[in-house]
Amino acid sequence: MQVIQDIKSEISKVIIGHGHLIDSMLIGLITGGHLLVEGVPGIAKTKSVLTLAKTIGLDFKRVQFTPDLLPSDITGIEIYNPKTNEFEIKKGPIFTNLLLADEINRAPAKVQSALLEVMQEKQVTIAKETFKLSPPFLVIATQNPIEQEGTYPLPEAQLDRFIMKINVTYNSLDEEILIVKSQSAKEPSQVATIDDILNLQKKLDEIHMDEELLKYIAKITDATRNPQKYGLETAEYIEYGVSPRATIAMYNCSKAYAMIQNKDYVTPLDIVKVAKDVLRHRIILNYKAEIDEISIEDVINDVIKAIPIP
Repeated sequence: MQVIQDIKSEISKVIIGHGHLIDSMLIGLITGGHLLVEGVPGIAKTKSVLTLAKTIGLDFKRVQFTPDLLPSDITGIEIYNPKTNEFEIKKGPIFTNLLLADEINRAPAKVQSALLEVMQEKQVTIAKETFKLSPPFLVIATQNPIEQEGTYPLPEAQLDRFIMKINVTYNSLDEEILIVKSQSAKEPSQVATIDDILNLQKKLDEIHMDEELLKYIAKITDATRNPQKYGLETAEYIEYGVSPRATIAMYNCSKAYAMIQNKDYVTPLDIVKVAKDVLRHRIILNYKAEIDEISIEDVINDVIKAIPIP
């Protein structure tokens, strides 16, 4: 799709590297799913999201999550206007196309729940009024993996609401040099519109997936629930497997990834490419995994290796 290539090309003028994050944000927009992004401070997570918004002309808002944040600070509140002697609705930052929830794990559970409920329902209830959010609507939440004091980790049931979890790492040495040289780079131009994104969402259904590939996805998720059945070497470390929501997410994300690669059909490689991001925040490991230093990545690699590629 030419519009996808135009967006990626324009973003790359501002963001050096992080191609995986850029692809993932596009997958989120195309599928209508929300992203959880984890990475150390200062690696352009916020800048990437803002650049994406500018290239498409999306309404963008950023909320810094803190321990004193209230649910109404996100959704909005009913206030009294003494001039008119009436109550009025003041809408919160959730009323946007692209919301960056910065350091979501720094806010208490009530705020997290309020945001995640809106993400799921794509509507907001303030007082007695319910408001539908205008599409496209995408929440990108960030987490800092190194500072855990004063944080409120997201419960597993809430993590499942995110279609993917993206780990953003440092740039390569060559990319680091380019970052320093391009500090005065120009602002990105708008190369697409909201209608373009809505059209891509409609075209997602046209991406073909063979029945055997659908079974392949189902076997991957089933292997996380019944690891002994598939002979997983890491079976003893899995406490809980993934939900059916993961199967749906992998199905949609692999189709969106194929679209980004300018294809109208899904291959096994497309599924493998998105599998880690779809599964990493959904599999729950037991205490043995921590003792033996087994990571989620180890388990997912084991799952992919155990399921024959069709």
